[in-house]
Amino acid sequence: MAKNGNDAEIDEGLYSRQLYVLGHAAMKRMQNSNVLISGMRGLGVEIAKNVILGGVKTVTVHDQGVAEWRDLSSQFYLREEDIGKNRAEASQSRLAELNSYVPVTAYTGNLTNDYLTQFQVVVLTTCSLEEQMRIGEFCHSNNIKLIVADTRGLFGQLFCDFGEEMIVLDTNGEQPLSAMISMITKDSAGVVTCLDEARHGFESGDHVTFTEVQGMTELNNHAPIEIKSLGPYTFSICDTSSFSDYVRGGIVTQVKMPKKFPFKSLTSSLTDPEFLLTDFAKFDRPGQLHLGFQALHAFEKKHGRQPKPWNQADADELVTLAEEVNTAQTGSAKQEQLDQAVIKKLSCVAAGDLAPVNAFIGGLAAQEVMKACTGKFMPINQWLYFDALECLPETEEAALTEEECAPRNCRYDGQIAIFGSKLQELLAKQRYFLVGAGAIGCELLKNFAMMGLASGGGEVIVTDMDTIEKSNLNRQFLFRPWDVSKMKSDTAAAAVKQMNPSVRVTSHQNRVGPDTEKVYDDEFFDTLDGVANALDNVDARMYMDRRCVYYRKPLLESGTLGTKGNVQVVIPFLTESYSSSQDPPEKSIPICTLKNFPNAIEHTLQWARDEFEGLFKQPAENAQQYLSDPKFMERTLKLPGAQPLEVLEAVYKSLVTDKPRSWEDCVAWARNHWQCQYNNNIRQLLHNFPPEQLTSSGAPFWSGPKRCPHALEFSTDNDLHMDYVLAAANLYAKTYGLEGSTDRVALAKLLQQIKVPEFTPRSGVKIHVSDQELQSAHASVDDSRLEELKTILPSPEKTSQFKLCAIEFEKDDDTNFHMDFIVAASNLRAENYDIPPADKHKSKLIAGKIIPAIATTTAAVVGLVCLELLKIVQGHKKVESYKNGFMNLALPFFAFSEPIAAPKHKYYEIDWTLWDRFEVKGIQPNGEEMTLRQFLDYFKNEHKLEITMLSQGVSMLYSFFMPAAKLKERLELPMTEIVTKVSKKKLGKHVKALVFELCCNDDTEEDVEVPYVRYTIR
Repeated sequence: MAKNGNDAEIDEGLYSRQLYVLGHAAMKRMQNSNVLISGMRGLGVEIAKNVILGGVKTVTVHDQGVAEWRDLSSQFYLREEDIGKNRAEASQSRLAELNSYVPVTAYTGNLTNDYLTQFQVVVLTTCSLEEQMRIGEFCHSNNIKLIVADTRGLFGQLFCDFGEEMIVLDTNGEQPLSAMISMITKDSAGVVTCLDEARHGFESGDHVTFTEVQGMTELNNHAPIEIKSLGPYTFSICDTSSFSDYVRGGIVTQVKMPKKFPFKSLTSSLTDPEFLLTDFAKFDRPGQLHLGFQALHAFEKKHGRQPKPWNQADADELVTLAEEVNTAQTGSAKQEQLDQAVIKKLSCVAAGDLAPVNAFIGGLAAQEVMKACTGKFMPINQWLYFDALECLPETEEAALTEEECAPRNCRYDGQIAIFGSKLQELLAKQRYFLVGAGAIGCELLKNFAMMGLASGGGEVIVTDMDTIEKSNLNRQFLFRPWDVSKMKSDTAAAAVKQMNPSVRVTSHQNRVGPDTEKVYDDEFFDTLDGVANALDNVDARMYMDRRCVYYRKPLLESGTLGTKGNVQVVIPFLTESYSSSQDPPEKSIPICTLKNFPNAIEHTLQWARDEFEGLFKQPAENAQQYLSDPKFMERTLKLPGAQPLEVLEAVYKSLVTDKPRSWEDCVAWARNHWQCQYNNNIRQLLHNFPPEQLTSSGAPFWSGPKRCPHALEFSTDNDLHMDYVLAAANLYAKTYGLEGSTDRVALAKLLQQIKVPEFTPRSGVKIHVSDQELQSAHASVDDSRLEELKTILPSPEKTSQFKLCAIEFEKDDDTNFHMDFIVAASNLRAENYDIPPADKHKSKLIAGKIIPAIATTTAAVVGLVCLELLKIVQGHKKVESYKNGFMNLALPFFAFSEPIAAPKHKYYEIDWTLWDRFEVKGIQPNGEEMTLRQFLDYFKNEHKLEITMLSQGVSMLYSFFMPAAKLKERLELPMTEIVTKVSKKKLGKHVKALVFELCCNDDTEEDVEVPYVRYTIR
């Protein structure tokens, strides 16, 4: 058993993506926490799974009940053969496999006060209200943090009490903001003005510290100062009237200050509750459910059972009990009026047990456990209620009966209790395409298995071309350490078949995209009932969205980023599609900032990534192409501007001047490259722009975002210098297929013997100060050098046995020198410019563009996705029945909204949306295919539209301004022939239809927007 606790190092390989959410300090605190989770039904096991993956010290699962049929509708670690066994004991070994660092024990005794003292956090999921109150009082007075979580059918409840002394160290988990200063006044409340490049983003009440201020140096080592925001670029600080005069410069950085949040005990919070809203459209719901859940406890105490599914007598009695609870209230919990309809629905579904609701509440509850252990993020204050009543049938005629929802002694009883057996049969027949088997994919498959999707006649097809890596195991919970390097889709499919053997899952290893359209063709899509995306990039999402719009299939779309998550549902003819709205593009770093004027570690890391590509990938690729592709030369010479010269110079360097023959040559190359980048180039820059240089307006050149650099002097005693040469030389050796070395002592000896050429900065070297200047400067091309290169480059035939290997950047392998090079290259440049360096962990996040991720968010998001799936399968027709959701578990914040309806367009009197199209049969009754002339006439006669431009993909097939000769020839050609001619690609046998885009004029010569054309050819 791997050890946990104080002396344990954090396994960065396993916890990598979660560390980017929580940070090392919070992870360390988590590793000292013992957690008890009581109740191992569906909700309890979901919380336990997420907490174990998270990496606490120990987890104890407690239950005194035995497994029943209805538990199997959401308890994914119970099997049919476990019925009659204790739930905690049956689940223990499967939970323990999730994380070898977390010992998991099962306990089946009573929760005595003595027993509870060994835990830092206690979670109750199936306790009676009396038991909750007894344990709640004990925990509150002994500083044990308590979470109560409960789900009843479509309803969920969550309560937190983290004691009267709870300290929150970081309320939102966002990176601290920083800004550059242009002015600070001397005043009783000094006013700081920031450079107007970007808004400072601070709020009143934030605390900040100052560095690098010149003149008013008293601020530089000052304790954190509370600020008051005065505008987007200004804020006031403490009394600065006695400080020295401000001269220039300075950086202001936000500091996270610990905040104390006292909690009330369960008993006092029951009568005076604080609610966290999950849905602003249901702002009065929490107060009602607060009474409803208490009434349920009263009902169970009185009858020893839950209200029967859809039983009217039980529903009426629950209303009466809720009225009694309300009458007895003295505090703010008292409601003016009881919402009888909601309380009746609560009674009707309370016996149900739904995997998606457990996933949602279980994800939230596990995040609260982590908050309790770490003080990272804002806890829920103190009650949260949730319901998904929109999942019930939309019409009164489809109302459910008691008989239809009675238990059948089958594994779906918990779901049948809510929706009846007809929906269960529908679910079993569904055919779904799941794209991706990563974190979201694993969670979706688990919920599909519990819900019985494709468990009788249907099928889930899951595709993912990735293999399992160690860092996946922290949240892709269907995978185990022994699965590393196997295919994700195969492993996930096998794992869910263990959970529910009757679910039919087929795994593929294809990437979705134009290349696999012969696999995922018309026939494939025609048989589908819907698609669920579990992707990690926008391009693939947009592609699947386009396919779903074309084939008119519902799409379930979701994503996470750290503690943030979102869910979007796309319904044919009802909602807009995923591509209808887009995120703003990411801000890119200006080239001149990267090349000469970095001021943040992000700049030096991007520079180091560009170095990596420009040294170990691009040149080797170009040289290899020159050697193996006869058309390379012809293509290169057609490139614009100075590019042909640059590419061929690089090929010449790779094959002639810089070609190493031994490890020693590689070391010499790396040492000389170090000299160039960290000494010579910096000296040249300072020669052009000396430290005291003034701009044309008389201001210092090196000020504001321009940091004045200094050259570095190489030393074999400096570890960072040695790291750089070692990594660069090894990578260079690898591109030429030479043996590398990791012997630092031998390397130091080698370096002593290398002669580095003297460098003197030259006059007349142009350095661009801004990107505008860079764009307006046209490099003159030296044609004579280009001709010379063509003759002196070695002929590909002579060097044919010689192979270069381009290196693809891979961030997660610690033995390949990739991250070692990036960290050293970036931190050396940071040292040039006095930017604080970044360690390997932080560098990997930025340079590797890693998306931070944590199991809790994924579980909660996918719970919401599967609630939408239930609506789709039932065929809900109203847009207001569906819910797009956004959450940030750190704040905690939730927002649900109905999807935006598909926007309507119009030509003549015809309304259309993105779901509509013109259907044109390409093959005419006589068996001949339509020509372009006939196609144009068809639109004129049938739709009164004159086509002015016609395209297919990126190919322009027709335009009104085409040369007459070309047009004459084209008009008589069949449409498919024009397509193959223009695109220079043959149409595959699987292509049954083509998509044409039109620009049209109506009969008044006005330009009108029209749908696309689906042109059927087979």
